[in-house]
Amino acid sequence: MSTTPNPDLQVLSERRGRLGLITLNRAPALNALSLGMIRELTRLLRQWENDDHIDAVLVQGAARPGKAPAFCAGGDIRFFHQAALAGDSKLEDFFTEEYALNHLIHDYPKPYIAWMDGICMGGGMGISQGASHRVVTEHSKLAMPETHIGLFPDVGGGWFLSRCAGHLGEYLALTGHVLKAADAIACGLADIELPSAALPDVIEALAAMPWLTPQSISDALRQRAATASAGSLAAQRPDIDRHFAGASIHAIEQSLVADACEWAQATLTALHKQSPLMMAVTLEQVRRARSMTLAEDLRMERDLVRHCFQLRPGLASETVEGIRALAVDKDHSPRWSPANIAEVTTEMVAPFFDSPWPAWAHPLAHLR
Repeated sequence: MSTTPNPDLQVLSERRGRLGLITLNRAPALNALSLGMIRELTRLLRQWENDDHIDAVLVQGAARPGKAPAFCAGGDIRFFHQAALAGDSKLEDFFTEEYALNHLIHDYPKPYIAWMDGICMGGGMGISQGASHRVVTEHSKLAMPETHIGLFPDVGGGWFLSRCAGHLGEYLALTGHVLKAADAIACGLADIELPSAALPDVIEALAAMPWLTPQSISDALRQRAATASAGSLAAQRPDIDRHFAGASIHAIEQSLVADACEWAQATLTALHKQSPLMMAVTLEQVRRARSMTLAEDLRMERDLVRHCFQLRPGLASETVEGIRALAVDKDHSPRWSPANIAEVTTEMVAPFFDSPWPAWAHPLAHLR
């Protein structure tokens, strides 16, 4: 049985044999997630986990004819900006429901294949990192660039980045560095590289199988795997681990200042474009998350994102200011407060980690 795709829908779904196929259908917006998309993804996954005729799920992004592909560029940050300034309660719903969806995917009882072709950032990572099969292609660009907009790597980012080797997690979280296929696999954020053009063949092969199991899916993917591309991050690992082991964002900055090499200075320049306050919050987030379960991390991130919009409400929010500079006014000149890393204090960071809810009333209290 197959449903007829409706081009007016932001999420398309169909059955191909025993495969449930989901397409994020918001190509002009790089398939960025809206609240409606989060709700439809959740509905489909809940429906299919109890459907005896569906063995596995594959999630892809709608194609952009004539343009580079995009799996999912993240959450709808324009909506965040508008909702924050309007006091729209749907902003709260967005993050609660998105993080619950992220947890559902990590805990999904059936194979879940994330086809991370093209841009996969922020919320796109949130709906792919919990996949049993994380596929990247020659077009893949993976990142958690939230510090660019005065936010932090959410959607479970604290949990999955903190589990990267050494201090890669801190580096990726603070800089928003974009990973191509080989480096994504090396960092443990993807499993296998396939040619982008192989997707139709993969779907047909899976749809033709009488049963889909984790092993049969892995075999089908390996049969079509691309020749491994070359990574570039391995050469920088000693430098990353040395500099990003710093006890604070100020210590990391000073370590980079003292290193005259080109890579260190380029990294320092990148950090100086981010919100100093939110980099300090992010560093604390990643380090706390190392000793947390995914559910605990998502509850912490739900606290953090509430504070991003409420500790300094409206235009005073670092996140609102960051989105304004990037996506609204597009002047790319955010006015961060404080403006410099040296001005960030522990007293500024600490309130982000105080939960605004008692444990029993937390919006994600049900996650286990």
